[in-house]
Amino acid sequence: MKEDSSRKYYLVREDILPEAIKKTIRVKEILKLHQTKTINEAVHMMDLSRSAYYKYKDYVFPFYDVTQGKIVTIAVMIFDKPGELSQVLNTVAVSNGSILTINQGIPLQGMADVSISIETKGMKIPVEELIKKLEKLSGVSKVEIIGQA
Repeated sequence: MKEDSSRKYYLVREDILPEAIKKTIRVKEILKLHQTKTINEAVHMMDLSRSAYYKYKDYVFPFYDVTQGKIVTIAVMIFDKPGELSQVLNTVAVSNGSILTINQGIPLQGMADVSISIETKGMKIPVEELIKKLEKLSGVSKVEIIGQA
């Protein structure tokens, strides 16, 4: 696939995608995880035609694949209590994310807004999974990806 700077890219929620595109993404995951030996087996497993797979395979990617090896900036809303930011930073560190910058706003009404830029290159888990882990922390109210480079 030739890189073209005039192309536009969109981040789209999975539930609005046509079935053929969802199945193509799933076939790519099956192949990546070596769950089958051939493309033919994988498309058969997903009840997708080979032609549909080849039509879309170079144009659809899970979000976390695109963000791997990049710099991702996340916004985290945390409760203004001792140790809450430390929990967030530790979760990123355990995932092997390299923290490049941290900016914390002044706490207002018991909440603090923190933006963190993370190098994802050496991460053990996809960015999507890191976000889920951060959302589960007791001191975290909200997590959003606000940009990537």
